[in-house]
Amino acid sequence: MTRWNRSSGAKRVANSNQGQLKIWGRANSVNVQKVLWCLRELDLAYERIDAGMAFGRNRDPDYLAMNPNGRVPTLVDGDFVLWESNSVMRYLVLEYGQGSPLYPQAPKRRTSVDRWLDWTLSTLQPVDRPVFWALVRTPVEQRDMVAIQQDADAEAVQWRIVDAQLATRRFIEGDDFTIADIALGAYARRWFGVEGITKPALPHLARWFAQFAGRPGFQQFIAPPMS
Repeated sequence: MTRWNRSSGAKRVANSNQGQLKIWGRANSVNVQKVLWCLRELDLAYERIDAGMAFGRNRDPDYLAMNPNGRVPTLVDGDFVLWESNSVMRYLVLEYGQGSPLYPQAPKRRTSVDRWLDWTLSTLQPVDRPVFWALVRTPVEQRDMVAIQQDADAEAVQWRIVDAQLATRRFIEGDDFTIADIALGAYARRWFGVEGITKPALPHLARWFAQFAGRPGFQQFIAPPMS
């Protein structure tokens, strides 16, 4: 098992299972991006296999045998298979980054991170998706900008919650960057990246976003043009 070296902040002890990691999913999926960013934070080697949307494969019988939802990402680690992106991130830190601040060990700190992972899926993703699809994946001539602005206003309500949380802390749950910041940060990139709508000024959110925008995992997997 990998152990996190706190004195260096980022170095790991190499592990024998590292080469077995496979991630099924297309690189422009926000949920795949979260996992790839987490892998980069842990400095883990892996193989990514394109699946979903234009690549297909996610409805093939062999894929559905791994992930009956037919969605991405799916993690394969030897003979272990796991789906749901936030669960995958938790697993990666628990299995390969023991002691990493990415997923704190103390129960109160860990569950505080967990709540944001849950909130991202239950509350933020449903209001993000209509705006992202309308402004990134819908042709300009087919966009209803009045409806899109209404959806953006609904999304802004949720980002105000995050902005208020960040008013008194460096990252979403304190001084340490965690997988909650990865989950929220992947969606924040979409929020800041879409154009053509009116968005409120959220200074704490913007400051938080700027803090991790230069991290290698963000630059490699989250920052590229959205599609």
